[in-house]
Amino acid sequence: MPQTVTCTVLFADLRGSTSLYESLGNAEAASVVTQSVSVVGRIIEGQGGRVIKTLGDGLMAVFKGPLPAIRAAEEVHESIDRVMGASRPASQPVMRVQIAMVHGEMIEVAGDCFGDAVNVSARLLDAAGDNETLLTTQTLEPLPPEMRKRFRRLERLHLRGRVEPVEVWRLEPRRGQDAASTMFGDSAPTAAPEGIRLASEGVSRIHTVRSLPVIIGRSHEANYCVDDSRVSRSHARIEWHSGNFQLTDLSSNGTYVRFGRQSEVVTLRRGACTLHGRGVICMGVSPNVLNAPTISFEILRFDDTDPQPI
Repeated sequence: MPQTVTCTVLFADLRGSTSLYESLGNAEAASVVTQSVSVVGRIIEGQGGRVIKTLGDGLMAVFKGPLPAIRAAEEVHESIDRVMGASRPASQPVMRVQIAMVHGEMIEVAGDCFGDAVNVSARLLDAAGDNETLLTTQTLEPLPPEMRKRFRRLERLHLRGRVEPVEVWRLEPRRGQDAASTMFGDSAPTAAPEGIRLASEGVSRIHTVRSLPVIIGRSHEANYCVDDSRVSRSHARIEWHSGNFQLTDLSSNGTYVRFGRQSEVVTLRRGACTLHGRGVICMGVSPNVLNAPTISFEILRFDDTDPQPI
């Protein structure tokens, strides 16, 4: 008999497995992925959760409430980081974990789960960056006040299949822990940046840390609306994360970054990179493509820059 229950639905996904298959071969890569998914499953069960099903290089689980689900998510991130750091050769690609969770009603039938909480959690996973845990407002509200302080509001996302946007929050790392993922090889400047200048179609604005996050996309609700069919409604997010300005791709077609005058282009597909210096952000296609939709950026320090909009 179908049973309606209220619980926290968690989806976890290991990203980077495709590169593992390319570098290690099918047998060895499959072993690494299988073992990693098993580690995630054991952590979830150790926190009182129940694995509903595995999904290739990810899984779906349910918890009685959001607090044990968040504890499991933190332990999963830390465990996968240790595994990748301890046993991975320098030439082997790194796998990252993305986690999304939603607290709400679902229907359980023959060991599987269905309903709005399941659908929203699955769609929210697509918006998570490397090593991020995302959840909704209704998932945040039952948490103790001290735990709620560790979450940062991102934006209202338009999720596939839903008319109304969903308010999303991200779990910040514990104090002293740096969870930022930088996909560009050069190191960021040692002095903390204080602002970022973004320019598009002749309009230039300066954003301080307090005015972030900034959403770039085709939607009129985005901070920078780029009317181009190659651009997703919510295409990319710029935010202050672990002491840097971080760009996260949220799109279907990818986000591309070129730093300064360098010819190399950094490609982000649901990943993130730290912005430094100056350069261009291109949505949907490479900046080498004619008439590509782009936004230029420049990281600022206000001791030698006038922080006024141009």
